[in-house]
Amino acid sequence: QVQLEESGGGLVLPGGSLRLSCAASGRTSRTYAMAWFRQPPGKVREFVAAIQDSGTNTDYGDSLKGRCAISREHAKNIVYLQMNSLNTEDTAVYYCAAGDLKNWWRDYANWGSYDYWGQGTQVTVSS
Repeated sequence: QVQLEESGGGLVLPGGSLRLSCAASGRTSRTYAMAWFRQPPGKVREFVAAIQDSGTNTDYGDSLKGRCAISREHAKNIVYLQMNSLNTEDTAVYYCAAGDLKNWWRDYANWGSYDYWGQGTQVTVSS
């Protein structure tokens, strides 16, 4: 089992930045593909960003593309999501996910591909 814990959410002004962190614990002897998803109020969960287990490749959903960056520190089992130029439409609960994706290029944006999820961290963009 792998436990994921997100942190770094909060209230931010429009145009501001936040860095979310996701710390993995438990069965971390192997490396998993990681991703961030978000669920805005009253909407379905949507893909934000993903990074391969090796960290070699990343990709982003349309919602935050060009305004965010995903990265990972293997030694610390932490994945980050740096978000910039935030607007009110970015208000959501942000979830971290981990999984053993056999075909990363095919499956990275599909929430069903991931086996482990954090409880989420709230990001609110408001003036």
